[in-house]
Amino acid sequence: MKPVRITKIEVSKIEWEIEDCGPDEPRPIPTYMPGTRYPMSLLWTRVETDAGVAGEYPLRTDITSIGDYLLGKDVLKREQVAVDLRFVNPIAAAAADIVLWDIAGKLADMSVSQMLGGFRNRLPAYASTMNGGIAGLEGGLATPESYADFALQCEEIGYKAFKIHPYPRVNVQDHVDAVLALGEAVGGRVDLMLDAFAHYATFADALKVGRACDEAGFFWIEDPYESGTSQSGHARLREYISTPLLQGERLSGVANKMNLLTSGATDFIRGQVHGEGITGTMKLAAAAESVGADIEIHGCGPAQRHVMSAVGTSNYYEVVWVHPDVQCMQTTPDIYGDNYADGLTEIDSDGMVAVPTGPGMGVDWNYEAIKRMTTGTKTVE
Repeated sequence: MKPVRITKIEVSKIEWEIEDCGPDEPRPIPTYMPGTRYPMSLLWTRVETDAGVAGEYPLRTDITSIGDYLLGKDVLKREQVAVDLRFVNPIAAAAADIVLWDIAGKLADMSVSQMLGGFRNRLPAYASTMNGGIAGLEGGLATPESYADFALQCEEIGYKAFKIHPYPRVNVQDHVDAVLALGEAVGGRVDLMLDAFAHYATFADALKVGRACDEAGFFWIEDPYESGTSQSGHARLREYISTPLLQGERLSGVANKMNLLTSGATDFIRGQVHGEGITGTMKLAAAAESVGADIEIHGCGPAQRHVMSAVGTSNYYEVVWVHPDVQCMQTTPDIYGDNYADGLTEIDSDGMVAVPTGPGMGVDWNYEAIKRMTTGTKTVE
């Protein structure tokens, strides 16, 4: 095949709001707050080529920052982009990689899953909750009981796994109580996880919650403390608790994440499609497998599904952020057409989600909704 070169890059900011959500203290993480609205945005990205084939995807990084570099590049030489920009702007290069895979699939008339060697067309999913509600509410994940009730609801929907993002409040006992309530409600039937957002300020706090997870039989604890990056701190924590650790979200780059694994600081590694691209995430999966570790793909979206379909050492697809009272997804569902959806009830009776099968990302986009939400556009050509 002759080179297919990039001729134009268009990045549009799309904005929307989530009802009954707001930033709680001490960190501005979406939390259930009736009567408030939380602003959200993504970058709808379109890359055109001289073959008349365009790649499209909602990204979190503005690739116009590397637009002059990308113009004229052969879209099939994805590794060249990663190598050239690894010391310049690796995050933008990773974002561009996602769109380049969409183009490659369309050129080959194959899904990204097929291009990657995908071997499964359905993926087991876990319900990944929004942050716990503000103190003083009776429900809305503001109490241990409401977390337990929601876990039972998710089990009834079909989920085989359930992860909580707990309260942003500093009282660690609240976290311990939520963990134990979940273990009592669904432990032994549903795999339970905790993503602490690296919230715990001390080793002692992480240890208290970790021992509660041991008692409740949790499947993993994610980023307990020390910004989720300390190798020595988490290696030490692993000596005192039996619940496996999952880390890597707060680091970028395959080498940095492998250092967590090989230093004994984590058991599972977190893959970030938006941070390493599809190419980098597949590299990380292979590297982790070489040392006997599983990779768990962060977040939800078509790209994540394609990657997970081709990785035999990834256990669950993350449906994030779900909540019993509000629809709070990281990507607005309005951008999708009729053949794709993420959300609390968008799983089958076996707790699975489907991998898109059309060319490239295989998703029909709702261009009318995207245009309606667009607040500004940058173009490089």
